[in-house]
Amino acid sequence: MAADIIPVANPLAQFAAHEAEIRNAIDRVLKSGWYILGSEVKLFEQEFAAFQGSDFCVSTASGTDAIVVALLASGIKPGDEVITVSHSAVATVAAIEQIGAIPVFSDIDPSTRCLDPRNIAPLVSPKTRAIIPVHIYGQPAPMPEIIAIAAEFALLVIEDCAQAHGAEIDGRKVGTFGDAAAFSFYPTKNLGAIGDGGAVVTSDEKIAANCRYLRQYGWKERYISFFPGVNSRLDELQASILRVKLPSLPANNARRREIARKYCAAIDRTGIVPPPLIANTLHAMHLFVVECANRDNLQQFLTDHGIATARHFPMPIHEQPAYKGRIRGADALPATETLYERIISLPMYPELTDSQVDKVCTTLKSFDSCRIS
Repeated sequence: MAADIIPVANPLAQFAAHEAEIRNAIDRVLKSGWYILGSEVKLFEQEFAAFQGSDFCVSTASGTDAIVVALLASGIKPGDEVITVSHSAVATVAAIEQIGAIPVFSDIDPSTRCLDPRNIAPLVSPKTRAIIPVHIYGQPAPMPEIIAIAAEFALLVIEDCAQAHGAEIDGRKVGTFGDAAAFSFYPTKNLGAIGDGGAVVTSDEKIAANCRYLRQYGWKERYISFFPGVNSRLDELQASILRVKLPSLPANNARRREIARKYCAAIDRTGIVPPPLIANTLHAMHLFVVECANRDNLQQFLTDHGIATARHFPMPIHEQPAYKGRIRGADALPATETLYERIISLPMYPELTDSQVDKVCTTLKSFDSCRIS
């Protein structure tokens, strides 16, 4: 991307912000001679669990693997149904199917863009075992309502927190409401590694123990598999980098919210709809996703002014070729489908300079939502 273009995300800028500490951490790991499941991983797991307010954190090789391991550790088996949303990264559904479970789609609430609790009960069948709410873009899903429904039907809840590091409901961090939660540390996340990484967070001791066994072949003792597992280990280098970045996460999230406030003020009365801000929730602002009836015009307008945009995601999961026409609930997702016709992501990362933010705001203010291409 040209140097004068403001990108949607910029992991290089985050590296630059922590370069000296990251290089020191990498050097420390390289000189240790221990590169898998060593002290850096153990310390990061302790530190991230403390940040979350959870009893346990078990790291994995990716966020997708974190969902897989969390489901398996919670007792989800092939043939079990898991209710989730089509408005998510495909990883959510790919993880469900990877273990042989069956995804079922529920529609979103347009006011939150997250799982609508009102739609869950009609989808519950004798095969339903779990719900995976997704805290999309960093907006917390309505967890108290979802937990109440799960309790009514004796369902497990695995939170997909891949985009919601540090998001809160009434001062309580997402990822602490369900039986377990899955996080991603993909480089562009609010807490990003320099490569793939993930973690399961839980306060259930049995689930945590199962996660530790499962992520390494089902070993309870070295080289002895007590049940089938996977190979999903966060390496020491990534753990050391995450340890460097974790203390800055609250301040970085605050910067994201500051940028979001400026964007919201700029688009007032432009016909562009900002992300929802729900009472008693703290949005992590992983992505700043707006809605616009003339989405294509807006995207071209911003591109013409040197501002990159993205579509997160290009189409809902149920309309993608790999999943189209074969998942229960996919025929009743009007809110999801309407949203995807309107959404576009603006630049959002804490290293955006004030001048870059001002440029985005000035450009947004000058957009005429009624313009015709």
